[in-house]
Order: sequence, then C-alpha cells, then structure tokens
Amino acid sequence: MHVNTPARLLLILACTAISTPVKAELPLAVFVVGTHHYSPQLTIPPLAKQLEQVGYRCKVILPDGDPEHKQAGIGDLSALREADVAIFFLRFLTLPPDQLKELQDYVESGKPVVGFRTSTHAFDYPAESPQAAWNDGFGERVLGSKYAAHLQGETSVNFAENSKAHPALVNIPNSDTLKAPGTLYISSPPRDAQILLTGTGNSRKTGEITNRFGKHILKATMTSPVAWTWENEWGGRVFTTTLGHGKSFENPLLVQLYLNGIQWAASEKVNADFQAKGFQVKLPRKKK
Repeated sequence: MHVNTPARLLLILACTAISTPVKAELPLAVFVVGTHHYSPQLTIPPLAKQLEQVGYRCKVILPDGDPEHKQAGIGDLSALREADVAIFFLRFLTLPPDQLKELQDYVESGKPVVGFRTSTHAFDYPAESPQAAWNDGFGERVLGSKYAAHLQGETSVNFAENSKAHPALVNIPNSDTLKAPGTLYISSPPRDAQILLTGTGNSRKTGEITNRFGKHILKATMTSPVAWTWENEWGGRVFTTTLGHGKSFENPLLVQLYLNGIQWAASEKVNADFQAKGFQVKLPRKKK
C-alpha cells in the first residue's frame, strides 16, 4: 500500500512517541526546618544536596530566624502540596492557622513522613488552644513517639534485634558500635513499629523525675529506640530518628542512615551504591 509523504511522516512520529518512554520527574523531597536547636538550618541543606545525588529534587524551607514560640511561624509551607516525601526538623512551634493547615493536610493525606530528633515535641501551643492536642500528638500520632526526657553525654548506638536486613540500614556496618553526638532521648514507639537502632546513654539523675512532659523513672544507664519505621494512622510510611545533633552529620554512617531512611519512607528503593559523606558545619557556640 502506498503511503504519501505527509502520512508517512505522521506515522513515523506516532511510532517514535510510542516507543520513546517519557522520563518520569524525579520525586520531590521537601525539608521543613522549624527550629534552630541543634542547628538544622545549617545541617539540613547539605543533607538535601546529598539526597539530590541519589535522584531526588529537594526543596528546603528555612525560617527567618528561630521560629520557636513565634507567631510568624516558619513561613510559606505550600510546597508540601507537591511533596512526595516530607522531612521535618521541628521544635516547640506555635504555627499560625494557615501554616498548620498546610502541615496537617500533608500528614493526613497519608504521604510519607520523616522526623528528626526534636520533632517528637514539634509544637507547644497553650493548653487552652484548640491546637494543643498537637503538642504530644505530632510525635505520638505522626512519628510514633512523643518526647519524654533525655539523658546526658553522647549516645552509643547499636542495631536492634532482627533489624540488620532492613533497607534503611544498607551500607551501615552491623559490626560497629556507633557513637552519636548528643544525648539519648527516651522514646516509646508503638508495638507495630520496627525498631532499627537502639541507643544507650547515661543519666546523672536517677529515680523518679517530673518534667513538663510527665513523670519518668531514670536509671544510671538506659537504652531506648533511636530509629524506627512505622505506618501512622493515615497510612503514611514513617521513618523517625531521635538522632540529629549537629555534629552527628560529621559521621558518614549516620548521614547514610538519614538518607536511607528518607528513601525508604518515600517508597523508593534505597540506593545501595551511594556512599554518604560526613560533613562539618561551623555550629554556633552555646550561650552560657
């Protein structure tokens, strides 16, 4: 059958369009920094740069100054609407209603969530506020554990039982005991969470203590989960770590953990070929 030239050209273009796969857009990771405690405003941007090397688009939302207990909050959170995975480093926020709605809409959509360290106590609304339920609720309902108390000194990190084969631990030697800068946070993930790593730390205080988060029994040496995976009540995949001290990012194995956890939460295959790099950040001196 004779096919005229214009028709032949259309046929070639159609076949080319069918046979040439359309390159999918890289997944978008949105990092939300909502504190200056432990200096995530300095450590999260370099972490995002490494995640880009794995195959992500990254957007880092940084506040204008320290947003804790500030009416202005973090700023525009509308980028969460397009996020494929959201990574939070928050502490003691009292976000205005529009910002809280963006965050809440994201969480309740069932999309994946990653939480660092102080995000277990992300909010500190007044007790009479309608949003006060989020003070413990973000840690407990979204990430898997609310904050209780912390110990003193550095944290010794070990693999939890039956966790070594988990994708979030790829390229992290299971024979090493990691030393993580920063105190051990006491956490209580739910039974259906998979504990990946535990931490052991020391406490100067022992016996029953009372703080704003309740009553707790402290021992001289304690062990608690420091990294876990979970599925929250909205169906979102969750990776939470109570590690994240500024100096922890100097350790390539801990940076590897952070990047692996983000990839796992995003339902993406963890890139076993990527070797994370530690990096130094000039952290501000603590005020005396």
